[in-house]
Amino acid sequence: MAGGKQSPRQKMVNLMYLVFISMLALNMSKEVLNAFGLLNVNIEESNVAATAKNNAAMAGLAELAGEQPEKYAPLKVKGEQVEKISNDYYSYLEALKGEMEGSVEDATDYATMDKGDFLDVKFLKGGVITEDGQEFLSKMDTYRKDMQAIVPENKEIQTALGAKFTPSDVENGEGVTMSYLDYNYKGYPIIASIAKVTLLQSQVKTTQAEVLSSLLAGQMKKEVSMDNYTTLMESPKSAYYNGETFDGQIVLGRKDATLKPKRVELKLDGNTLSENQYTIESGRISLKVGAGSAGDHKITGALYFDEDGEEKEVVVDQSFATIPKPNSATIAADKMNVVYRGVANPMTISFAGISGNSVNASAPGLTKKSGNSYMMSPGSGKTVKINVTGTLPDGAKVSDSKEFRIKNLPRPTGMISKSYENVSKTRSNLGISTVSAEFLDFDFDLKPRVTGFLFKVPGQPSVPVSGTKLNSSAKNTLKKARKGDIVQITKIKASLPGVNVKSVSDIAIEITD
Repeated sequence: MAGGKQSPRQKMVNLMYLVFISMLALNMSKEVLNAFGLLNVNIEESNVAATAKNNAAMAGLAELAGEQPEKYAPLKVKGEQVEKISNDYYSYLEALKGEMEGSVEDATDYATMDKGDFLDVKFLKGGVITEDGQEFLSKMDTYRKDMQAIVPENKEIQTALGAKFTPSDVENGEGVTMSYLDYNYKGYPIIASIAKVTLLQSQVKTTQAEVLSSLLAGQMKKEVSMDNYTTLMESPKSAYYNGETFDGQIVLGRKDATLKPKRVELKLDGNTLSENQYTIESGRISLKVGAGSAGDHKITGALYFDEDGEEKEVVVDQSFATIPKPNSATIAADKMNVVYRGVANPMTISFAGISGNSVNASAPGLTKKSGNSYMMSPGSGKTVKINVTGTLPDGAKVSDSKEFRIKNLPRPTGMISKSYENVSKTRSNLGISTVSAEFLDFDFDLKPRVTGFLFKVPGQPSVPVSGTKLNSSAKNTLKKARKGDIVQITKIKASLPGVNVKSVSDIAIEITD
């Protein structure tokens, strides 16, 4: 947005566009027309990448809404509104470009696309704004207003939308006031108008990304406010025997080393706790109180914090149970809430109050290592059920079971010299770079081995490569790339012993020399 941080590529595109507009006033040579055509291609490639990022952001928002609907479902609805508004306007602009390209014999022969009468007639026939011209202005106005309505509180986005998508009159260099259509489209060669519409599409994609980011940022701001805190109970085990000391902890929903209450008022079953029955630590209150008789026990009260000079109260309303003997098992995956097919998943399986030697667990693919430690290597199917039996000191048996979801490994990410986003390289540097594949943000340390890939330079046939570096054929093709071209490494093949590795994501690299 206006005043926002732009990538070097975006700055280059904007600068090139200004230079080309200035050159029009001097001489519309074939080289300038070709330059407009290449500029249009570069912006279209950026739009493809921006579309992929926006789709990924929406997929991530949908996943969050599925996992935490109360928090993220409203954001998902807004995100879908943003997506529809942006796609509708983008499609309208795409159709307009299709009309312009269809008016020439060869839309790839930029040197012949020097006529400027197409939009003159479509938008400004006889100097008067036509019905199509008015539709163009109305579409821009509607897009701006609809997007502003999504984030009314974000002044920066509101201002930027107004600056980029308001078709108001413009004063030219000679001090003459011209209409938006006159100033921006009248008399320009058709390839320049196409490039300008493509740039408008790029601004739509950028705005969509920034509005989605603003929605998520607003949610995060709400989460860190004291008004949204609650208290949780943590304890080493879920139940206690008669006469034991309850050593649980009351913790805040967000743990923060800087978060300490100014004062504490707590009660256990209606009785006020003394200061020697709890200690105040970073983000938590550690309790040392008797577990009491069998049954449920309530801890109530409040924690008080200073926020912007005002005392804020966080209500405490928690409970714990004291029971005479355990009646349920604790089954937990050490790394995640699911188990993954194709790898050994470490698990801890135990019964509260029963030693690991007296606990037996069984399930397809489950093996015991020692004590409470197990390994789960799931096979086919969508779920696996683990059955657990424990033997109490008096010989009595207790049992429980739990079902886990089975998921396949995620898709590996293609990497070039350990980078995968916004990659820029010189030819020589790319020629010696190593292609690899990694499972990003994944709990298991898996190292897929790349065995080959396709190397693609714009306008050149794809070159198959074996191994992890460009071969001689690929390097020769690389020499034909121009500065600013986006070359691609696609169809990356990777292997991992005993694992069916999904297709690896492609890599896009901008050539900088």
